[in-house]
Amino acid sequence: MKDAMMKKDKKLIPAIIQDYMTKEVLMLAYMDRQSLQKSLDSGSTWFWSRSREKLWKKGETSGNTQKIKEIKYDCDGDSILVLVEQKGPACHTGNKSCFYRELTDPNNDIDFEKPAYDADKSVIIRQLYEVVSSRISEKKEDSYTYSLHMKGMNEILKKIGEESIEIILASKHQDKKDIVYEIGDLLYHLIVLMVEKKIEPDEIFDELLSRRK
Repeated sequence: MKDAMMKKDKKLIPAIIQDYMTKEVLMLAYMDRQSLQKSLDSGSTWFWSRSREKLWKKGETSGNTQKIKEIKYDCDGDSILVLVEQKGPACHTGNKSCFYRELTDPNNDIDFEKPAYDADKSVIIRQLYEVVSSRISEKKEDSYTYSLHMKGMNEILKKIGEESIEIILASKHQDKKDIVYEIGDLLYHLIVLMVEKKIEPDEIFDELLSRRK
């Protein structure tokens, strides 16, 4: 409970990322003291992920890194401007900047009812990945995940095969809710496989984005 409260009360400030040559605004992220210090020490941008509740380095999986050229902060001392040399696109969509959509677009999906990061339901994939990783690293004896890990890769692959068959059978004979349930089971076991093979969720997202073309 104490750790949860600390995360809830974590002090964050917005960090505006700007191309140091063109002055184009590339993205907005959040930093805490630790991520700011790591950015200063390494010369590359580090942020705090509100959805994953962990530090992350920009470009760690995609290779689209940001080399820091200058850091400024505003008159109130509650936001910072980071001028960077951007390698590759800054946005996870593959666009150079995250700010590529026009507000005048009649199909804009701005949601004032909840923060944008809550609207991204892919967050649950990252969160589940973290849970699976922690169950294995902490050697939770009463955890199904850990017991599956201990049985080895053959058992994990066997479960993936079984769950795939369950989806096929559900799709032929059962209701939509049953198909959704079976797909959830398969995704869980695929995430166990990803953890075992050290494949990060963002690597899968990047692969899917690359196929969008």
